Amino acid sequence: MTAEHKVERKLFDEVMVPCYAPMNMIPDRGKGSRIWDQDDREYIDFAGGIAVSCLGHCHPVMVDALKAQAEKLWHLSNVMTNAPALRLAKKLTEVSFAERVFFANSGAEANEAALKLARRWAVDVHGPEKSEIIAFTQGFHGRTFFTVTVGGQAAYSDGFGPKPGNVTHLPYNDLDALAAAMSDKTCAIMMEPLQGEGGIVTPDPAFVQGVRELCDKHNALLIFDEVQTGNGRTGTFYAYEQTGVTPDILSTAKSLGGGIPIGAMLTTEKLAAHMKVGTHGSTYGGNPLACAVAEAVVNEVSKPDVLAGVKEREGWFREGLEALNAKYKMFSEIRGKGLLIGAALNEEWKGRARDVLLAAGEEGLLLLVAGTNVVRMTPSLVITKEEAEEGLARLDRALAKLTAA
Repeated sequence: MTAEHKVERKLFDEVMVPCYAPMNMIPDRGKGSRIWDQDDREYIDFAGGIAVSCLGHCHPVMVDALKAQAEKLWHLSNVMTNAPALRLAKKLTEVSFAERVFFANSGAEANEAALKLARRWAVDVHGPEKSEIIAFTQGFHGRTFFTVTVGGQAAYSDGFGPKPGNVTHLPYNDLDALAAAMSDKTCAIMMEPLQGEGGIVTPDPAFVQGVRELCDKHNALLIFDEVQTGNGRTGTFYAYEQTGVTPDILSTAKSLGGGIPIGAMLTTEKLAAHMKVGTHGSTYGGNPLACAVAEAVVNEVSKPDVLAGVKEREGWFREGLEALNAKYKMFSEIRGKGLLIGAALNEEWKGRARDVLLAAGEEGLLLLVAGTNVVRMTPSLVITKEEAEEGLARLDRALAKLTAA
């Protein structure tokens, strides 16, 4: 990068709202699972934009779709529809239980739509007294005021004044607590089929099955937040396919567009009928440019060899992390499914996930955290073995320096 185009990190502090604390390096370009900063230093990307870059950076199918659509239509209002949105919606119904799709810009907006649909259905069918939404502690469902309230982490929702009401939080994986709390006033249960931000926590199969049965017993809807787990991340196109349970509503975003902002709410024809004209909307939802790229992403990720490759790559990461743990003894367990992986720190290293992230960054590896005790990895679903091995080698060097300090 030439000097006149280079941007200094200090500019962030001068012009941006300080709700983020970004790294000092500024990325300039990427290819596959590698990123180069403005100084041409290379990084291996195990973060994937927080489970967004499912095909890595600048994948040809995405670039081709973007270029082709950029010469046609970029934006239309929802006064009319468009071919990319309809093709994408059709594809999403083909790879899921859903019969109807609503497009938004993000996971938070997809979840907002899901919660509004649940409440509208309850009012229409059962009356206004059926309004309770049950969610789980350490859950995460977005940053709108409704979704951040439903999310089970008070640190994200406190300090903004009165919260939306009639939201109950219960322990994840505790079926007895849920059974005791539910009533016929419960409108819906919102849950992640595998908690991401909350620490990469996989529920017991009996818990997920029990949630579905309790929803049926009390005429409540089951909403699965698959913003992070969807689009092949766990080795099936949606994680619910591995649970034996089908939700009534599903939200998806993050890797749906592979890096283009797009989200979607999926549901049945019967439930969708309660969202009549004018009850909800989105200026950019169903944008043809975003939908064209997302269609290319879904077509690629849904290929059997790509989904099978996720499980194969999970094996690479688990084997590599177990080998590192045998060497440095930092992790209590390796959690997750597919390429949503969490390395939970043991008692000696408790609270130091960010230290691992920063040490890895110094060695040219991009990681994530899930809370203070879990190092999170959400790499490209098509990361090469060479890239995975090089990233793990860089993590080895980072851990060596941390343990020697």
